[in-house]
Amino acid sequence: MNRLFAAKSITVDAPADELFELVSDPVTMAGFAEEAMAARWLDGATRAALGARFVGFNRNGWRRWQTHCRIIALEQGRRFAYDVSVPVLKVPISRWQYKIEPAGDGTCIVTESNWARVPVWFIPFAMLVTGVINRPGHNAANIATTLERLKAHAESRAAR
Repeated sequence: MNRLFAAKSITVDAPADELFELVSDPVTMAGFAEEAMAARWLDGATRAALGARFVGFNRNGWRRWQTHCRIIALEQGRRFAYDVSVPVLKVPISRWQYKIEPAGDGTCIVTESNWARVPVWFIPFAMLVTGVINRPGHNAANIATTLERLKAHAESRAAR
């Protein structure tokens, strides 16, 4: 069951293809995120491809955990999405998506969305591991931070 947890949009003065290059690279995006601190490709992958997997290294205060992610949507210049699960137990956790829409004036609207996929029985364990009680509110705040950092980076690149 997928439940929308959080979604936010921001207007960025950069071309769609450049934005897609950024959002479809989890290694780069970890540098903009509040909770994700690093990412590494798995199974010999070196870039985004449908079905490619990567591991996410996350933190909240002193808490640290890993997730495994699989790319489920890859539409050049338009959409990038991946599913997240717990590595050993293979419990589904969430789905993340970046959607890029040209705004017609040389800018693009980037929307980052997060859906919960976690089974109800796993929620108390997830709260204990991550230290997050209000996951929708936490993710909404983190999405806003990530998008602001993405915008600053993309617009500084576009100015060059």
